[in-house]
Amino acid sequence: MEPDDPAEALSELRERRLGALELLQAAAGSGLAAYAVWALLLQPGFRRVPLRLQVPYVGASVRQVENVLSLLRGRPGKMVDLGSGDGRISTSCSQVLAAHRCGLRPALGYELNPWLVGLARLYAWRAGCASHVRYLREDLWKLPMLETKLQAELPSGARVVSGRFPLPTWEPAVVLGEGVDRVWAYDVH
Repeated sequence: MEPDDPAEALSELRERRLGALELLQAAAGSGLAAYAVWALLLQPGFRRVPLRLQVPYVGASVRQVENVLSLLRGRPGKMVDLGSGDGRISTSCSQVLAAHRCGLRPALGYELNPWLVGLARLYAWRAGCASHVRYLREDLWKLPMLETKLQAELPSGARVVSGRFPLPTWEPAVVLGEGVDRVWAYDVH
């Protein structure tokens, strides 16, 4: 075999059996890669959140965004997404971007994880909406009694829409969707 022939070198590597050391290296490399994903993307969102309140990052489905927008359709005003994640759905359109395109302005997303905020801003830039939507890094768990704060500060007639996680002490006006695509709408009186 000539040292310059990549096809023969690849063929030789394919025929060779992995020893215990190579298997250990592959397992260690896979574990390190999984830890890197956890440490960079998921763990920052759990850092300052009490264990009983930790909610995993689960991206919104296209159907869930459609459900949210159908509950907001025809309503003027601004849209705020609490826990906006990476701002991406398979169609590269977050609830914030979709709300902006439906006329809800300003459209604003809050997220604790700085990596997801960065990704959301990148997707907004790629969609051509970076100057029209904003994503901010905020720790919502530091807000005292979020539901009480919303009730006190929102104007009468405002609508709060919650996806995946309902507000425990409010009675929903409308519930739409099933399973992970379920959304709850609450009207402020």
